[in-house]
Amino acid sequence: MSTALPHREVRPARGSSRAGRPRRRPLSIRQRDQLTGYLFIAPQLFGIAAFVILPLCLVIWFSLQNWNVLSGTSTFAGADNYRKLLADPQIAQVALATAIFSVGLVLLNIPMALVLAVLLNRKGRGIAFFRTAFFTPVVISTVAWSIVWQFLLQDNGGVNGLLSLVGITGPNWLQTGPTAMLAVIVVQVFKNVGLNMVLFLAGLQGVPRELQEAARVDGAGGWRVFRSIVLPLISPTILLTVIITIVGSLQVFAQIAVLTAGGPGLSTTVLVYYLYQQAFQFHDFGYGSTLAIVLFVVVLILTIIQWQLRRKWVFYEN
Repeated sequence: MSTALPHREVRPARGSSRAGRPRRRPLSIRQRDQLTGYLFIAPQLFGIAAFVILPLCLVIWFSLQNWNVLSGTSTFAGADNYRKLLADPQIAQVALATAIFSVGLVLLNIPMALVLAVLLNRKGRGIAFFRTAFFTPVVISTVAWSIVWQFLLQDNGGVNGLLSLVGITGPNWLQTGPTAMLAVIVVQVFKNVGLNMVLFLAGLQGVPRELQEAARVDGAGGWRVFRSIVLPLISPTILLTVIITIVGSLQVFAQIAVLTAGGPGLSTTVLVYYLYQQAFQFHDFGYGSTLAIVLFVVVLILTIIQWQLRRKWVFYEN
């Protein structure tokens, strides 16, 4: 007489599915955190790739072409556009105008913004109004701001009207080279000084009051406290504002186009406006792309130099 053995259910081995395929191991906590981080930065990476890296590569490719927009033809030119740049008789004057504009903007904007921030870094009636008033031009349309100043700087404009009240006959500011460059610089300073002022205000409000009070107790005057304590502590903010101002000065276009159109002559033709003329007025996109590469290299070099200098004059707590 035989005895039947009880039936046992055969379970699949651990790590395998019922269909015989291996089952995926669940992600660890670290892997899930990494995946979440990549998903968060994916839109930014896509934006950089689509709107920065790809256009930059296309500009480099266009700089190697002779692109006739009117006829719709494009031929490979190699380094012809770069040789044209070296032989361009106007590029020296354009570079000089760009340097004067950038240096003048930095020398006026940074000290003025710092002085305004120091004056407004206190509590009192009307301080909020003045902070808002100085920052308001930052959010105004650049074209509208430039058009208003174009009327004010004319021969019979508001600026010369004010000067005539004190017996001064003002020039036609936008029609002579030196005054045209000065006018463009001043208009740009008044437009963006509020932004640097706000950055300096944030830096000044982060300076510990205890350090300043301790220095005054030791006999330091107001200027010594500012020079020896406040300035070193806000040096990272100064570095940031200098970088922003220099990079921004090399990209100014609307003010030049509205106020002077690069004139008189080439006295206010900065590199960005010269690039625009070559590419969109003379329809030489190959040479315009070459100028864009030069502008990119100049901005990159200046930014790297300033960033390297931070080790010598920027104070960090650590």
